[in-house]
Amino acid sequence: MVLTSTQKLTFEEYLNYQGESGICYELYRGQLIEMPTPIAIHIKICEFLVYQFRRFFAANHLPLVAVVTTAVRTEENSARVPDVVICTRSLWEQVCAQPGSAVMDFEEKPLLVIEVTSQNWREDYIRKRAEYDFIDIPEYWIVDPNRPKIRLCSRPENESTYSHEEFFLGQQVRSVQFPEFILSVDEVLCPPQVEDLIQEAATHLQQVEQQLNSERQRAERLAHRLREMGVDMDAEP
Repeated sequence: MVLTSTQKLTFEEYLNYQGESGICYELYRGQLIEMPTPIAIHIKICEFLVYQFRRFFAANHLPLVAVVTTAVRTEENSARVPDVVICTRSLWEQVCAQPGSAVMDFEEKPLLVIEVTSQNWREDYIRKRAEYDFIDIPEYWIVDPNRPKIRLCSRPENESTYSHEEFFLGQQVRSVQFPEFILSVDEVLCPPQVEDLIQEAATHLQQVEQQLNSERQRAERLAHRLREMGVDMDAEP
């Protein structure tokens, strides 16, 4: 955690703060905090998670989005920037329509936020957990490639605060909000390149199209042969 100055900002000042180019800032009780530059594996994990969530939403026709570098207001003068935010399209459109920084400060809250731990991992496990719980975000993932594990925080039915479950290498993590969304912990912590996954999906789609075209051509040849034999394919039985 790097404090940028001793001068405190209001939330409104944070919304319009113009810091150094390429630097992302959080606000904690008025104190501006410079976020550390993520290492390569951190970026790779985030890209993989965003790709998998977007693919899941598209396949299931869910009006949801997975976004990065978007802050969430957690207190009067606090705003955190999770690595991945899952929210409804309508909430994201509200964020896009407002002036200033991309910050979610609405009655509607994200459905799920994800932090990938780095040097300031204690923030993710303790302080940010408390803040996300306080504003009623239903589900919070802490992806920790150093331990290595994934901690999933959620609220059991009739409970007023987070409880958590941990998933380790060799296991699968299942979202509470989206029970059909299941990922291998190994793959999350050591993910393939998203570009390779996109290429694999494109190749598979091309193979399916080729198979359909082949079957269509075979059906057309059969229909042509039957017509040559005098068989009326349109005649009623």
